[in-house]
Amino acid sequence: MPAPDSKQPRRIVVANQKGGVGKTTTAVNLATALASRKRVLLIDLDPQGNASTSLGLPRSERGAGTYAALLGSHPLPDLLRATKIPNLSVLPADSDLAGAEIEMVDLPEREFRLSVCLERAADALATYDHILVDCPPSLGLLTLNALVAADSVLVPLQTEFFALEGVSALTRTIERVRGNLNPKLALEGIVLTMFDRRNNLSVAVAADVRAHFKDKVFQTVIPRNIRITEAPSHGLPVLLYDIRSAGALAYIELAAEFLRRERRLARV
Repeated sequence: MPAPDSKQPRRIVVANQKGGVGKTTTAVNLATALASRKRVLLIDLDPQGNASTSLGLPRSERGAGTYAALLGSHPLPDLLRATKIPNLSVLPADSDLAGAEIEMVDLPEREFRLSVCLERAADALATYDHILVDCPPSLGLLTLNALVAADSVLVPLQTEFFALEGVSALTRTIERVRGNLNPKLALEGIVLTMFDRRNNLSVAVAADVRAHFKDKVFQTVIPRNIRITEAPSHGLPVLLYDIRSAGALAYIELAAEFLRRERRLARV
């Protein structure tokens, strides 16, 4: 994991090619928790746009967003939207994003579209401490753009039977991107999600993941929690929907652990 740059925000991609693992939930709620101490930008790179919805931006109200940024029709700073959370901005997923992968196929340096976009907006983005990118549940061109532009990758991992198989495919992709397109790319860590202490399989999978990835796995685990499930339908992160819920408290602790790891790295 690269040392934080004092002048530019760290870019952390939240990715897992498997859907339904708590990827968007983790991106939204980690960004919300970090915003209590830092300035954060969340980029919604998933055509489903669930991160935008979870931050109170329904599809009908978004206007231009990540598609316009990637295709170069609008400067990125003009596309950023404030949210109801202080210190948290969002680059929403606009309605045309679903077609972006097809349109980018024939563009020059197609893997670098997001990276170039962020570099051109470096002065405007320097006011942020962290940029989090919510990726689609796939390893297509949009996710590849995020990995090429990123400093590190945070992987939400559901504690289920096929968990290790899925994350192994993603770590191989990270290695390929590091070797060919982005040598600074690192694994930020793995966050265990939808954890149920009463379920023997959840406990066993968590133990296997920790044995395999060791200190790359965050100590904080995100439990199965009905409040986490309900919050997006209200256009809210769970931290605003029910701050006292087990899910909200887990994401607050995850953000604290994230920042502790970052401070340790800075000292090294």
